[in-house]
Amino acid sequence: MQISSRFTIAIHIFACMETFGKDYKITSDFLASSINVNPVIIRKILSQLKNAGLIEVARGTGGTTAARPIDQITFYDVYLAVDLLEEGELFHFHENPNPDCPVGRNIHTVLDGKLVDIQEAMENEMKKYTIADVADGLKHCPGIAG
Repeated sequence: MQISSRFTIAIHIFACMETFGKDYKITSDFLASSINVNPVIIRKILSQLKNAGLIEVARGTGGTTAARPIDQITFYDVYLAVDLLEEGELFHFHENPNPDCPVGRNIHTVLDGKLVDIQEAMENEMKKYTIADVADGLKHCPGIAG
């Protein structure tokens, strides 16, 4: 299992908006230069964040800003915006365990609840952290004016 890099790219986007937003227009090209990915990827993620109501994107001259205070945007909010879960489930269970095998016949009974618990624990941890936590952390890094 691996959470898509869209999640960390989205967090990076918010960090750039907070760090550079007062001095620069935050465009997909600007963000792509910091994240070191193709601007097309950035535009797709920006679209997902906008559709989730987390950012605002100015048309024409461009520029991206957070749609609400960054201490009110959690990692969980970002995760939901960019990593669409298949049917709301983090873990995709293999489709057809063999019903003639005692393990295959019972694996869902034994494993399903545990996987739900694991997903809930991860999601609850994500709700504890905000974009403000990242921005505050960056203020203590070399080369970033706080």
